Amino acid sequence: MSTSFQLPRRSFLAATALGAAAAQLAALTPAFAQAATGASSRRLEPLKSIDAGTLSIGYYEAGPADGAPVILLHGWPYDIHMFVDVAPALAAAGFRVIVPYLRGYGTTRFLSADTPRNGQQSAVAVDIIALMDALKIQVATVAGCDWGARTACIMAALWPERVKALVSVSGYLIGSQEAGKVPLPPQAELQWWYQYYFATERGRAGYEKNRHDFARLIWQTASPRWNFDAATFERSAVALDNPDHVAITVHNYRWRLGLVEGEAKHQALENRLAKAPVIAVPTITLEGDANGAPHPEPSAYAKKFSGRYEHRLVSGGIGHNLPQEAPEAFTKAVIDAARG
Repeated sequence: MSTSFQLPRRSFLAATALGAAAAQLAALTPAFAQAATGASSRRLEPLKSIDAGTLSIGYYEAGPADGAPVILLHGWPYDIHMFVDVAPALAAAGFRVIVPYLRGYGTTRFLSADTPRNGQQSAVAVDIIALMDALKIQVATVAGCDWGARTACIMAALWPERVKALVSVSGYLIGSQEAGKVPLPPQAELQWWYQYYFATERGRAGYEKNRHDFARLIWQTASPRWNFDAATFERSAVALDNPDHVAITVHNYRWRLGLVEGEAKHQALENRLAKAPVIAVPTITLEGDANGAPHPEPSAYAKKFSGRYEHRLVSGGIGHNLPQEAPEAFTKAVIDAARG
């Protein structure tokens, strides 16, 4: 099923139109009304931290402690403020909301200097499972965008007993090194220019030196119609100053191309992911109508979801950072997925 949403970026009231869903969403209006003013000055604070697996994970938490858990996962080169409007709205709806910094971002740190700065896909998913264990969360709705959507998909595929429902921007994003060997048409390869840049030492050094300018360029090209201001960007860009950020980013993209190895302890998981496992948990996928980043067509991944499934196209010039550009549409998807 595909549903087209005509949603303005700042007005939540326009999104409340249909029956019981309208009543449910209307309850969230105060949170989105707040989003309309001073948006770039608001922060997801205070932050917490907890040791989980190989990391001390920094995270934001909101909502009642006994609420149904929702974990929101950000992408690259963004941060937890991808959900600056979504998190308080979900908390107001009664969910316990957890928004962690991924490895290499914000206040998340490795517990040991000897741990490989590994950005392969399975390692990031293992981090979030470890976070759930540390927080004593057995089952959660998991939602994300970009790296966060890939991580959420992996969790749903490999640990379905831990994922109540899934919301994924740009659909099924699980990959493999073998799939990364397949050449794409020239126009598609052009969209991945930064992946090849990171494959070189010049690229690693360039990202180290210019990471904020680099991130701003990605924001602009991935969301060509999103008129974010300087304060909005800088609020997130500070998360890229994490001492492990460049190493994690470069390893991630080099790993995808098979240029570096992952950790042996994750190889069994990668072997399973290389088979492109079907995801059986209830899922809603989302896509913005102005996404300038590389992304698959919905028809290419629809059959990868065998449970209750719906795809939604979010209209109105919405780019790659859908949770921040269209928070009302993302929030509604999480609520609908979590409550069935």
